[in-house]
Amino acid sequence: MTQPRVLAIAGSDSGGGAGIQADIKTITALGGDASTAITALTVQDTRAVHAIHSVPPAFIAAQITSALADPGADAIKTGMLVDIPTIAAIAAALVPAAAIPLVIDPVMVASSGTRLLAEDALAALRAMLFPLATLITPNVPEAELLTGIPIHDRTAMERAARAIGARAVLVKGGHLPGETVIDLLLSDDTATLFEEKRIPGPPRHGTGCTLASAIATFLALGAPLPTAIKQARAYLQAALATGTERTLNHMPRGSAPWNPAKG
Repeated sequence: MTQPRVLAIAGSDSGGGAGIQADIKTITALGGDASTAITALTVQDTRAVHAIHSVPPAFIAAQITSALADPGADAIKTGMLVDIPTIAAIAAALVPAAAIPLVIDPVMVASSGTRLLAEDALAALRAMLFPLATLITPNVPEAELLTGIPIHDRTAMERAARAIGARAVLVKGGHLPGETVIDLLLSDDTATLFEEKRIPGPPRHGTGCTLASAIATFLALGAPLPTAIKQARAYLQAALATGTERTLNHMPRGSAPWNPAKG
């Protein structure tokens, strides 16, 4: 079987746990072939972002254009997008890729509180990139920032998903309390819940990047969206369960590539 090709467009995490590094690890673990377009360089560890150096938008667009031409892509995932010029450049570069599944992880603020997307860029993100997306994967704080809707339960998760107004939205409920983590997918005006038992411990670094990249990889393999989400969540659960207190294990169960059927 041909390796699924996944283009990750995101920032580089010098600590290796999130961003492009997590994307590459995830795509590779799932049997995919990762190409990249780096939007920013960060000085980062598992606890904080210490510095950010943005990549010129024209250079980001050139990376995307090159990757789409060779090796090509069967799915695309975006993460840290920095600012309005970066978003505009990416949107323009993705015009030839309109038929390729696109997963947007709307990274806005690091868990340490550092802003990873300029405050004035939210409208550009919604106007320029959301219409291109197959799926958008905000966590609860991101969904609140995008919509202004406080989210405390499943009903509010669905309201926020509808307010985002994209083709499909997966609101991730890991920030809500409880022993069960609930994610809500709104697609074709239908809400679907995904539930997993919460794995104890502090918040882990890179979970959002990992989940979005896993979904993109399963889409590249040809899975329908709900199946891709289910398999990606199973992979993330395994990565959480076998990781350390602060990091994920991107090759759970010691298998290469990782196979959700083994879990």
